[in-house]
Amino acid sequence: MNEILKYRFMFKMIKKMVLLLFSLIIGLAIISLVTLFLCSPGEIKPFTDAKGNCLEGSLAEKMSVEINGFKMGMIIKAKDLNKPVLLFLHGGPGMPEYWLNEAYPSGLEEHFTVVWWDQRGAGLSYNDAIPSDTMTTEQMIDDTIAVTNYLRQRFNQDKIFLMAHSGGSYIGIQAAAKAPELYRAYIGVAQISNPALSEQLAYDFMLDFYENSNNTKNVNILKATPYGTIGYDQIRDRMMHEAGIGTIRTIDSVITGIFLEVMRNREYTVTEKVNIWRGKAFAKKTKLYEELWQCDLSKTLTQVDVPIYFFIGAYDYTVNRYLSAAYLEKIQAPEKHCYLFENSAHSPIFEEPDRANAILQEIIAVF
Repeated sequence: MNEILKYRFMFKMIKKMVLLLFSLIIGLAIISLVTLFLCSPGEIKPFTDAKGNCLEGSLAEKMSVEINGFKMGMIIKAKDLNKPVLLFLHGGPGMPEYWLNEAYPSGLEEHFTVVWWDQRGAGLSYNDAIPSDTMTTEQMIDDTIAVTNYLRQRFNQDKIFLMAHSGGSYIGIQAAAKAPELYRAYIGVAQISNPALSEQLAYDFMLDFYENSNNTKNVNILKATPYGTIGYDQIRDRMMHEAGIGTIRTIDSVITGIFLEVMRNREYTVTEKVNIWRGKAFAKKTKLYEELWQCDLSKTLTQVDVPIYFFIGAYDYTVNRYLSAAYLEKIQAPEKHCYLFENSAHSPIFEEPDRANAILQEIIAVF
């Protein structure tokens, strides 16, 4: 009888603990959702003076415009609308980068009217109605040129600057080559040339890095899931960031350094934040993603009739720094220059903004 009572008591205690744990989980979920909505008003912060008044001649807006049959979103920031226009092509494919400008201010708006355009199917431009078969290299190039022409007309500028980062540089340099008459210059940040070779070199680097760091756990994981296997995609980002060769050299966690930074950005609504991740997942299933990973621009695109500038991070193995520099050597252009950022990984404009802006001022002065 005592044994039965004992088991009944234990069962009641376990039941109470399970109910308590379940209640805690529900409570945390509710708190998280409330916090998410509270920090997601989605309003773009204006530029203001010392008294809090909107800065005259500035612009800070989130808007959409129809481009080649679909509404596409963009955030435009400028302290002075008389400055030249700079169109920024984000990476991925499918991963907008305006959130990075909040966490790691680039200062680009001091010298440009900066257009943070979310490309077809990404972030502010995500739309369930976009057919996946339109997500191709050719379409993205045409979209870029169409956005460029919209900006030229809106801001009454004959030519604009084109800056592209990482996956966006695959599209950007091809757009500059196709329509050089539209651009003052092309700035490739972490310029792609041969992604497959770059990725193999990154894997080799990480294996050496973790072996030299005596990190047996990560060495074993890398050896069990080498580049080219399905499992590699699942460990890649974490391994890169822990090795200091990811998005930002000081970001060592994809969760805290990227996911949470996106989710706490106050200039996106909750829906827009969710669409950033939906767009990223969508892009991975498209022909564009396949075409990017199969390309070798060092063989297919070696002439661009606009001045070209590459910004390369010394610790960048997400897009191999040596391949980027070697690619620039092959390109024929009216002017070209490679800038190495000694303290940066994959995103020098966000990691070393002072130096990046000093260089950009010199470039602007030429035009």
